[in-house]
Parts: sequence; C-alpha cells; structure tokens
Amino acid sequence: MPQAIVMPKLGNTVESAIILAWRVGVGDPVEVGEALCEIETDKATLEVESSASGILLARFFEAGDEAPVMENIAVVGREGESFDFLAPVSAERAEHARPRVSYDQDDEKPNDKVSISPRARNLAQRKGIDYREIEGTGPDGRIIERDIRALIDRQVKMSPVAKAMLESGEYRIADEGTVDKRITKSDLAPSSSGASPELKAIPVTGVRRTIAKRMLESLRTTAQLTLNASAEATSLRGLRARLKSSDEALGLRGVTINDLLLFAVARTLPAFPELNALYENDWIYQHRRVHLGMAVDTPRGLLVPVIRAADSLSLRALSGEARRLAAACRDSNILPDELAGGSFTATNLGGLGIESFTPILNPPQVGILGIGSINLKPVERDGAVAHIAHIGLSLTVNHQVVDGAPAARFLAQLCKNIASIELLLAV
Repeated sequence: MPQAIVMPKLGNTVESAIILAWRVGVGDPVEVGEALCEIETDKATLEVESSASGILLARFFEAGDEAPVMENIAVVGREGESFDFLAPVSAERAEHARPRVSYDQDDEKPNDKVSISPRARNLAQRKGIDYREIEGTGPDGRIIERDIRALIDRQVKMSPVAKAMLESGEYRIADEGTVDKRITKSDLAPSSSGASPELKAIPVTGVRRTIAKRMLESLRTTAQLTLNASAEATSLRGLRARLKSSDEALGLRGVTINDLLLFAVARTLPAFPELNALYENDWIYQHRRVHLGMAVDTPRGLLVPVIRAADSLSLRALSGEARRLAAACRDSNILPDELAGGSFTATNLGGLGIESFTPILNPPQVGILGIGSINLKPVERDGAVAHIAHIGLSLTVNHQVVDGAPAARFLAQLCKNIASIELLLAV
C-alpha cells in the first residue's frame, strides 16, 4: 500500500515550509531515511527523509511551493499503485486531489468522444492537463499514459505560485534561457516596461520575509525606548587575553569577548526580573531562568538562537553552546525549537565598528541589548583626564511594561559587572 510523505511538524511555532529542492524524481527508487527534499521554514533549512521504501510515485508540491506542516507532500509505494486518496485536499490543490467527474472504468467519460485509458485520464487530471486535443498513440488512436507524459515533458514546468504570478500579468520570466528548467517565482521579474535591465528583482521569501514582518510588527505594537551607556573594558580585554593564552586543557582558549558579555548579561538579569520577561495579551510573564537569545548574522538573514538557562552555565559551557548554535545557524541546520523561547536578546555589532545603535525588540520579549565596539573614552582620574577603553551598550525596552528607571538600573549594574568581569566569574 502506498505511503504518504508528510511535511513534518517543525516545532511549536512553524505552520508551513517552502520546498527548496527535490533530491529524488518521480519514478526513482527510495529507501527509508533517504533525503527526499530540502525545505526552508521561516527560521531554518532542513531535509525531509523518506518514511518508506519503494518508488516515488508522486510529488504534490514542487520547488518554490509552500506546504503546510502535516500535509502530504509526496507518495512512496510500488509502481502502478493508486494513490489519489493521499493527494492533499487544501483549497489550492483540491481540484487535483479529487476526480472532476464520476465514471466507471470504461474507455470514455460520459458525453466525451475522447478515447483515453483510465491511467492516462488520472494522470492528466492530477497534472491539470486538457487531453481533448491530444492525438493518442494507442490502439485506434486511444490516448494512453505515455501520451500524457510526453505532453508534460514538452510543457514548460512551472510551480503553482509562479503560474499565478505570470497569469496576473504583473510578472514575466526574467531570463528566457530558464524555460528548459522548472520555473519558480525566483525566476520571475516585474513586467513593467519601464524597468531598467540592470534592475534585479528579488522576491522576499523565507527568513527575509519573516524578518520584515516581525520588525514592522515590533515597531507597530510596542513602545520602544532605548538607553545608551558604556562600560569600562580594561578588565574585559585583559581577561580575554589571559584566556586565549591559558592551558589548552582548560578549554577556555576559544572564549570570545562576546561570550564574556553574554555571560555578564546572563548573570545580571536575574536581579532584574522586569527585564527578563515577556508581554503578551496584557499579561507580563517573568522568567526565573535567563533564556538568552543571541543574534547571529547568516547568509540567509538574521537568526536568533536561544541559550537555555544561560544564567546557570559556566563561562566555558556558555561559550561552547553559543559557538554550537552560531555554527548551526550558519550551516542551516539549526532546529526550529532552538530559535524559540527566549526571554531576553543580545545583539553585537561591535565587530563591524558600530559604537551604538537602536536594537529593535523581539516581541514578546520586553528587552534587547545592543553591544557596540570598544573605543577609548576620556575619563577623569585623580584630577587628570585619562583615555580608558569602554564598550558601548544600547538597551531597548518596551516602555509599555518597563519604566525608564528600572531599565537604567539594569544597564548601570551591567556596566559595573562588565568592568569587574573577573569578580563576576567568582560569584
């Protein structure tokens, strides 16, 4: 009996995924555990493995299509098995999932003079092909399955999304040289006659689309207030240098300045529960543990994995987890649940030379810390001016639930903890 391949449930917050590419074609043999396709959620890129061995009988979604989680996306079974009952029945695909008419297994549909075999008719219906003008190669001109497949091969293959965009008249195929492959929405460009040939049209999809929506929603639904300060970085730099030259057996050489700052944030937040909180539906949820989100720049866009219970981790453990999560984000194999559940976020642009900035909240979190670069700052010492290294810090809070004073107290304490980072390690 054929078995459906289902778009897996990808965490508690993911509702659908885009199919980036199929690794297996219809008619190819597959084994249990073999990667069938690569998919992209709004957070990560993953593979869908086959849950059965046999022949890939059908693919209900193609590259570029968006499929809901727990929806059938393909079928594996024995050659010739019927699988129409496994076709998805979502509104977009209902026409392909159900027979258009009811008929017995005879040669012709009622009121239809076309002679076509049942297998050919079923294939044509699944692919949405009008077979009435096809010349059959079977006995007495009967249309058989190979006739339908030949027509499919001659047609320009196109995803449903791309087809709808082209039919709207607002888009065109950007490069006519692509017609020998399957056309997806990434192959389309605006059809405006005034567009410059140097203009590159890039569809907003996947992670980029999610970032765009969430940033706008963040500004629309929260009252954001940003406070700026700086912390003396002499001890921070000194400790980093000593860790880098420490005994390799201690496993501390890989600890970075950013790791030390994340450690300071995680150890400071428990004393300020109003910052380590979420605000949803007129309720404030204060966390006892610090689930620290860390912004990671990737080729696919900004991702924010979460270091669970960061306040309970040693410096070495926190550094190792931060390194693991960042690598998983850049390699596109981060798990969806590792990108959810944060109670506070830190984002570091100091390595790019940014001294201070206005980080945007990641709702429902009520606080986010922006970390800037280290620069010399004039400071009065014993009646004279000395230039001391300081690191810029920018704290954005949701002023709906966090007042300026507690936010300022947290930032002031964080500056003290960074300035005496070695003492913080001893606590």
